[in-house]
Amino acid sequence: MQTGLTAFMNAVVCLCFVNSVILSQAADNMEGNVALSERPIRQSHSLCAGEKEYVHKRKQIVLHSLNTLEINCTADSVPHIALLASGGGQRAAVGLVGSLHQMEKEGLLDTLLYLGGVSGSTWSMASLYNDSQFSTNMDAAVSRLFDSPSVKLEQAVDWLGERAKEEHFSLADIWGVLTSAGIMKQMDLRCLSDEADRNVTNPYPIYCAIEKHCFTQGPIEGKWFEISPHEAGFTELGLFIETSFMGSKFQNGTLLEKKKEMDMVKLQGILGCAIANEETLRDFVPQWLNVSGHLDSAAKEYLLVWIILDKVIALTRITVKDTTALMYLDKLQKILEDKVNHSKTESVEAESMEERKTLFNQWSQELLAAVETWSQSLDDGAFKTDVSFLINQVIPLIAEWKWGTTGNFLYQYQESSVPACLYSNEILQLIDAGLVINVPYPSFLGDKRDIDLIIAPEYSAGNMFETLTLARDYAAEMEKPFPEINDTILEDRDWPKDCYVLEGKEKEPTIIYMPLFNRRNCKDAEEFKAKMDEFSTFQRPFSQEKIKFVLETAKENVKNNKETLLKEINKAALRRHNKWKAGEP
Repeated sequence: MQTGLTAFMNAVVCLCFVNSVILSQAADNMEGNVALSERPIRQSHSLCAGEKEYVHKRKQIVLHSLNTLEINCTADSVPHIALLASGGGQRAAVGLVGSLHQMEKEGLLDTLLYLGGVSGSTWSMASLYNDSQFSTNMDAAVSRLFDSPSVKLEQAVDWLGERAKEEHFSLADIWGVLTSAGIMKQMDLRCLSDEADRNVTNPYPIYCAIEKHCFTQGPIEGKWFEISPHEAGFTELGLFIETSFMGSKFQNGTLLEKKKEMDMVKLQGILGCAIANEETLRDFVPQWLNVSGHLDSAAKEYLLVWIILDKVIALTRITVKDTTALMYLDKLQKILEDKVNHSKTESVEAESMEERKTLFNQWSQELLAAVETWSQSLDDGAFKTDVSFLINQVIPLIAEWKWGTTGNFLYQYQESSVPACLYSNEILQLIDAGLVINVPYPSFLGDKRDIDLIIAPEYSAGNMFETLTLARDYAAEMEKPFPEINDTILEDRDWPKDCYVLEGKEKEPTIIYMPLFNRRNCKDAEEFKAKMDEFSTFQRPFSQEKIKFVLETAKENVKNNKETLLKEINKAALRRHNKWKAGEP
């Protein structure tokens, strides 16, 4: 009788638990069945239950793939392999599709347990994961780069109109809609948490950002922010909430108001907004504006106005097909260029700071006035309505320079590890993680995901190998294992090889580092630099020819290094097997 009663009570408990999940009151599985309304923040440096279950199931696919490749492996010793894609704007977005496409052709894609990205690579991740079976049909993903119908301007403006009504409206919304419509050519309105209950056909995705307050004035532990289909939170603090609660209102660890989760359009705007950091503006500074080798506050405001207006015009152009509308956009571009060229003719070298501020403020106002006059001159109709709305939304946000604002779940959270820059702010400002490290290494170092092998296709601009040295320094500061970087490798930065292997020992992951442009596809250092300049990060959307070139270059890199990849995957499997034999988790 007692046994029957116990079984009945257990069944009731299980039924209540399932019901609580349906009602979004899920228990914290890592620390006991406590209602989410009571403890919505999970504090742990271990995987959450959802990711753990996904990874466990995904290992069956990895195991089958390894056996197909004739790599000896058992269910207990499946290696943890992650492909970590760098940032690099559209170059990274296209390059990642090319790398994955060739990996599928070579039978390597299903060896991946994880896929992580920052900045531009997250744009294509968002697009890829819109298809729950993309790993089995990368041909379709490639076709979308060329054949996707353009998003209409009115569709983009309608989306923006809805976001403008929300509390956390920022330039990331503008950036997201224009990136989605103008570069990726799709408006992905699903939410990331929608993927939480999917099958395990694709590698488990991790998207990465940084928190701007902590980036500028906080400790390293508060900078790195990761987002998966199940959880979002601070990697080093070990503080997370369910992804569906991103943007909701919290105080002292209590959920005060549940708000709608951001969609993938907004998320792309957050993850790829490198210009949110004022220091990045240096990449846009014309020589005549860069007085005495630095960008002062007087010039900065003028530059902010110019950059955003220029990007809005360039990306809007892709959403428009009407020849008259395109003519109007050409006219606006010419007006702005004439304004800037006029400014060039005025000497700024000899001006005092106060005079410079007055002068640059005047120029900024002239730019904005020119845009306003242009918009009023348009013929009445849908184009004028849409463009006027877009401009009226953009201009006030330029002055505030707010990016990636969302509710802060750590606001006044009573936990000693929470830094002041997070504790005291009601909102987070999530921005491009590439500003710290342009590859998502922080989410994949250490015991949490216990990675054996990292495949790192490098699509970054800037100094070659910088992502590796920054990751090494980050790992040292956080006391996490990282493989040794031989100094002789760094001597190749002006003309790198197409593949380097950094051998991991004990707990260190092995890293396969694969620069997009290299000695195989560039005959010398001069051509390497020319290619990096031609496909630079901050430029207008690529032509079809540029897209095809980057795609084929990335594919060729994987094809050329298939044997190295297989060799290291085999070693990773052996390493995991030895760990299993030694009784390590």
